[in-house]
Amino acid sequence: ENHSASSMCHCLDCQRRTGSLFGIAAFFERSAVKLVDDTSKIFTRNSVLGKLVTFHFCPECGSTVFWEPERMPKLIGVAVGAFGDPSFPQPEQSVFTTRKHAWFGLPDEVRAFAAMPPSRNG
Repeated sequence: ENHSASSMCHCLDCQRRTGSLFGIAAFFERSAVKLVDDTSKIFTRNSVLGKLVTFHFCPECGSTVFWEPERMPKLIGVAVGAFGDPSFPQPEQSVFTTRKHAWFGLPDEVRAFAAMPPSRNG
């Protein structure tokens, strides 16, 4: 099923969680997602916006698989890297670009936001 949006996040929490420059998520309507295995390791924390985010990690390798943002209760964010598909479409937006590493360039067609824009999909 097609995702509703994808986003690249440069906040310090995503940098620390991924061990990389940013995290990339594809967001899906919660009603369209079917979990086939519920053995994920779970960690819940406050986001930089003060809302809870519950992360689900693979119990075998520790990779981020998906997360549930309290800020967008109808959506589930899936780590784009979890798809293992290099042809997955690039993200539509980039958020918290004030935390972006200066040497990393964004594609011109990706909308850039200094912080988090208002939620389009609740």
